Amino acid sequence: MKRLFAAIKIHPSNGFISLIYQWKHALRNENIKWTESNNIHITLKFFGETEESRIAEIIDGLNMVATKHKPFKFYIKKAGVFGSSYDPRVIWFGIKENKELQNLSTDVLNSMEMIGWAKDRQNFVPHLTMGRIKHVDDKTKLKELVSKYKDVDIQEENLNEFYLYESILKPQGPIYNILETFKLK
Repeated sequence: MKRLFAAIKIHPSNGFISLIYQWKHALRNENIKWTESNNIHITLKFFGETEESRIAEIIDGLNMVATKHKPFKFYIKKAGVFGSSYDPRVIWFGIKENKELQNLSTDVLNSMEMIGWAKDRQNFVPHLTMGRIKHVDDKTKLKELVSKYKDVDIQEENLNEFYLYESILKPQGPIYNILETFKLK
């Protein structure tokens, strides 16, 4: 069994890395597990624990999806939290609405449903998980940061490919291994 997901890898610019550092510094006294900059991604489909015998059919389906899409650009914009202001769970950066990204996601989900993977219960809301909040004492500071970056352009990203990843969970954080690359045509 392998823990799998399909995702778009983000390549943080120096400005993006600097922004992450600012957030980490501002919230340095809080209990937050930050995403490593080399692991930042947009999940297209989470498969979870998967029989190795099913990997080939997933790869075939994702290859078909990739052939239907041309490379495109999208924009990382704004910050927010999942959970309530009283009980925040995740710090995220969002993606400016993008029809090509929505179409890619829809095609991935439809393709995987055709080979037996249930569609996700929730609609696709593209985002980057930046930090998982264990506990925050200074919720006011977190709210101020979110408010400051609620409408800020963070980075333009060129999408030429997406990946099938294996996620290996370790106490110090996950290790993501690329199993397959899917080039957009």
